[in-house]
Amino acid sequence: MADYGHDLLFGTFITPVAEQADRALALAQLTEEAGLDLVTVQDHPYQARFLDTWTLLSVIAARTTRVRVAPNVANLPLRQPAMLARSAASLDLLSGGRVELGLGAGAFWDAIAAMGGGRLTPAESVEALAEGIEIIRSVWDADGGTVKVDGRHHRVRGVHPGPAPAHPIGIWLGAYKKRMLGVTGRLADGWLPSSPYAPPEQLPAMNAAIDAAARQAGRDPGAVRRLYNISGTFGSGDGFLTGTPADWAEQLAGLTLEQGFSGYLLASDDPDMIRRFAAEVVPAVRDLVAAGRSAAAAGSVPAAPAAAAAGITPTPDDGVRLSAERVWDESTRPTAPPPDPALTYSPAQRTAGQHLIDVHDHLREELRTVRDLIDQVAAGTMTAGGARAHINTMTMRQNNWTLGAYCESYCRVVTTHHTIEDIGMLPQLRRADPGLAPVVDRLSEEHHVIHDVLERVDRALVALVSEPDRIGDVKAAVDLLTDTLLSHLSYEERELVEPLARFGVG
Repeated sequence: MADYGHDLLFGTFITPVAEQADRALALAQLTEEAGLDLVTVQDHPYQARFLDTWTLLSVIAARTTRVRVAPNVANLPLRQPAMLARSAASLDLLSGGRVELGLGAGAFWDAIAAMGGGRLTPAESVEALAEGIEIIRSVWDADGGTVKVDGRHHRVRGVHPGPAPAHPIGIWLGAYKKRMLGVTGRLADGWLPSSPYAPPEQLPAMNAAIDAAARQAGRDPGAVRRLYNISGTFGSGDGFLTGTPADWAEQLAGLTLEQGFSGYLLASDDPDMIRRFAAEVVPAVRDLVAAGRSAAAAGSVPAAPAAAAAGITPTPDDGVRLSAERVWDESTRPTAPPPDPALTYSPAQRTAGQHLIDVHDHLREELRTVRDLIDQVAAGTMTAGGARAHINTMTMRQNNWTLGAYCESYCRVVTTHHTIEDIGMLPQLRRADPGLAPVVDRLSEEHHVIHDVLERVDRALVALVSEPDRIGDVKAAVDLLTDTLLSHLSYEERELVEPLARFGVG
């Protein structure tokens, strides 16, 4: 799982309409009364119909006692970063540590220019954001030295830092494009996209970009909290947040357990919608996430009753994931139709089912050897000669660098295994039981995905030959291979061991 284990936050995303100022304040107070955690307000200073966001947040903080407040997200081109830092720190002190800072690079440049802000290209706006973050953090560091940042877009010279906020204010970035996602991974405390602009199917790739940037900067990807502005309707649809409150809860809990999101902000100015979200969705999400985390900690895995009925025990997926990257959504995997409970299985049939597990166990053992060898080379406890001798005992032919030769050989074994399945075993199962078609199709798709992951291992090994200090890239690629391959093997055994035994397919 990609669950980073952050505490769950739920809140609202309010529109600061000036003609309905009392309504905005009432919605903020309702957010607290309903037991939610956070009130956020969009920030478009050039919008004449809107209240100023910082002024509104200050009044909200004064009229509440518990909820946090944050701009969602502050328009940096129209809010000078040193002043923004002091505004945020001051409100944090006055509110008892209840301020977070959503921050954006800017958009709607005609409107920004009309208000006196500079007109920037997308690349320049991201560069300006990075400079702004440096200034903001420096101003908050009251014990630090004089602030001096000589950027292309923001310059401060000789600014005395302070005041320090009452608590470590999180800087959460509204980011969608590659450059902004990179800044989020390198510099931010949180990521705050909106579902209309970043729907669930796009989140894995964005998450991976943030994680890669964090690792490249020497950070733990889990240090970046993932929050999500969401909108939807309660009904009977099957899309994202279009079903019942229970459907909402399952979808949001899935995003937490599979994509690492831990904050959900409802974009709605409807008080009834907010009440229902707080009363029916939020508690269910908390329960589902708690159960999922407990199951992961206990090594709980889906049961395989069909395989058990056949007297065969597949290897379970322990739920452990080494890489933050996800190449597929495990929650969308189809399951095989249940067999007739009255079926009995001969020893020969059980052998056919067990054969798949035996082949997979060989692949698991070889993968453990690959990982152990990489760890030893990385730690310097095994020389190239020692690795070569070890590989020779396994009758694997060494090349000019033994680690690369062994990994490449292993990749070929996996690819060959999947090819045999694709042209032999899987078509036979499809013909034997058309109900298995969704499972067979999914397994074939996963074979292609694993092939791509293997190609990444190969590319990392090629780079390592000329740049020995890039062993970390090889480890990252093999971590992803470990996650995908072990998950796939367990899924395949869970769904196919019983049909293989039933139909005698080998």
